[in-house]
Amino acid sequence: MLTGNHKFFTLITGANSGIGLELARHAAADGHDLIMVARDVPSLEAAAGELRRSVKVHIIAQDLSQPGAAEKVSYQVRALGVEVDCLINNAGFGDYGAFAASDLARQQWMIGVNITSLTALTRLFLTAMLARRRGHILNVASVAGFLPGPLMSVYYATKHYVLAFSESLAEELRGSGVKVTALCPPPVSTAFSRTAGIAPANFMAATRTTPAEVARYGYRMMKRGKPIAVYSFKYRLLTAFLIRITPRFALRRLLHYMNKRGSH
Repeated sequence: MLTGNHKFFTLITGANSGIGLELARHAAADGHDLIMVARDVPSLEAAAGELRRSVKVHIIAQDLSQPGAAEKVSYQVRALGVEVDCLINNAGFGDYGAFAASDLARQQWMIGVNITSLTALTRLFLTAMLARRRGHILNVASVAGFLPGPLMSVYYATKHYVLAFSESLAEELRGSGVKVTALCPPPVSTAFSRTAGIAPANFMAATRTTPAEVARYGYRMMKRGKPIAVYSFKYRLLTAFLIRITPRFALRRLLHYMNKRGSH
């Protein structure tokens, strides 16, 4: 159960915008003090300034794509003299285009944020949660985690990892008092598409799903301890049924066609 004890904080990565900021707003509305982590300092400070009206907020400016980033975050949390009883691994980004022509460094940075730092932060904060027999971990995966993703192969693969890791950990920790949830949103109207280089006409960029509605659902499912939280009935139907009966070669070709739409 989430607590309002001022010694315990909710730590959110990518908390300066989009789903991360909306999740921070929900946690603050619930009375939980915050540790907000992001790379961009001005937007992080602006977000923290908004939320400090209702709760205590610490900020940690950290580029999670870099080696040792999670350890640096953990060290700064210890230096603050507080503990994390809710970890929300939201930070992540994508990249669009044929893998053979991609920027290798960018792919490695993506793996660093989407997989390496997420895994390390989970490991670093889990031990204390288990000792207290209480805690929540919310990992933001994606509906992409259920699918092949031609033209976004590394991004889709990272979300496969987040989903499988979270689901496995949820089972390992069953009965421990620590709950793990994988939040799987569809494309959301954030800066994600622009940052990834996705064409405005593509279905991912044209989505009307908002960060606020996804965060509202994800936060509620985290509090319930639901292992997999797929946003919207349409996508729950897609991931629970349609994907399972569609041949993999057909899924690959369909996603290739959909991901290619709108590109030049």
